[in-house]
Amino acid sequence: MIKKRLRIMGEIEIEKALRHLSHMIMRDVSHEELALIGIRTRGEHLATRIKKIISETSSFPIPMGILDITLYRDDLTMIAPHPIVRKTEIPFDITKKAIVLIDDVLFTGRTVRAALDALIDLGRPRCIRLAVLVDRGSRELPIQADYTGKKTVISATEMIEVKLKETDGYDETAIVTRA
Repeated sequence: MIKKRLRIMGEIEIEKALRHLSHMIMRDVSHEELALIGIRTRGEHLATRIKKIISETSSFPIPMGILDITLYRDDLTMIAPHPIVRKTEIPFDITKKAIVLIDDVLFTGRTVRAALDALIDLGRPRCIRLAVLVDRGSRELPIQADYTGKKTVISATEMIEVKLKETDGYDETAIVTRA
């Protein structure tokens, strides 16, 4: 049961945040080495949007992939008796690439840790950077985002809920307090 819902970003603010993330990535990473990898599910949609924004001003093709981290999670046995494992789709060699890993929300850092383990199993990138739409704080692991669309600090009883057109029909982020 939802007690309270506070909208923090709508469609316009999400678009501005993605443009800001894209510009920061282009400023910091050589276009020739850049590759984007979105963490399933919402991270893949954000990566697609960021790739489109970068492609508007770059003549270099930007490789993009999708990473499923299900089997790398440290809470695999707690999420479901038979978790759904989807396909990782990275159609390029990540070796010597400057990977920008993209996700919707950075919270404990455990999803990112799982993603790093999965990436290292695929090759040895030159570097891995992290871009997130929302950083909500309260880390359990020493992981920080290199690129952040919005930072917010919320209590342990609150969650960040991200809705995207591709999965939910509309764009919005909200702080949700559950009963």
